Amino acid sequence: MKKIFSILAIAGAMMISNIANANTAEAAVESTAVEVVQESADAPVVKTSFHQELKDRFIQGGPEFMGIVLICLILGLAIAIERIVFLNLSTSNSKKLQKNVEDALASGGVDAAKEVCRNTKGPVASIYYQGLDRADESIEAAEKAVVAYGGVQMGQLEKNVSWLSLFIALAPMLGFMGTVIGMIQAFDKIQSAGDMDPSLVAGGIKVALLTTVFGLVVAIILQIFYNYIVAKIDSIVNDMEDASISLIDLLVANKKK
Repeated sequence: MKKIFSILAIAGAMMISNIANANTAEAAVESTAVEVVQESADAPVVKTSFHQELKDRFIQGGPEFMGIVLICLILGLAIAIERIVFLNLSTSNSKKLQKNVEDALASGGVDAAKEVCRNTKGPVASIYYQGLDRADESIEAAEKAVVAYGGVQMGQLEKNVSWLSLFIALAPMLGFMGTVIGMIQAFDKIQSAGDMDPSLVAGGIKVALLTTVFGLVVAIILQIFYNYIVAKIDSIVNDMEDASISLIDLLVANKKK
């Protein structure tokens, strides 16, 4: 997890640095660019790529708020990738595990069933192991152990998901704040100029609205990952609950023998 955050944080810092440098270079050649455009007015228009267009729009929005929104995207993706990898590794075939535990109980007793759970990855196997570990005491003790450890496993599944929801809410809010500040700056320019220049107003509002657009894009991307993670957690939790009920039934049947 720390390695993923470090790599993405370094990449984000390098990207923000490159964007800031590009913004400085763009400001330095602005007057020259105007002359070139006037001289080549009759030349055919060159279509820019999507990547270049995205980069240009990002630079126009300003590196201050756009950089913070980009950091939200990077950290959110780091959490989402880590959770997806963890949840996929936690997914197991609970029906197959139940059959193996049932066969082990019938042939070798509780110790053999615990060995099966010990060699199987995932929260369902861990819950089975905790229940079997208390099976010699009583069914009630095993049931309490299963419920308690199930809560622990659920906490592990939901770890850092709240941070992902924070970045989903934070990205558009930062975008709206950038828009409001940009519009205030545009009106300040109008007040300083003492004239209602349409181009001045349009340019300032366009730049201000770019922060909102990028904030919403980041929130949409992270929301997709968030919904997938929540659905994956719900699926694993349902498997854990079904497995817990099946384990108690197995232990009751084994006690009657």
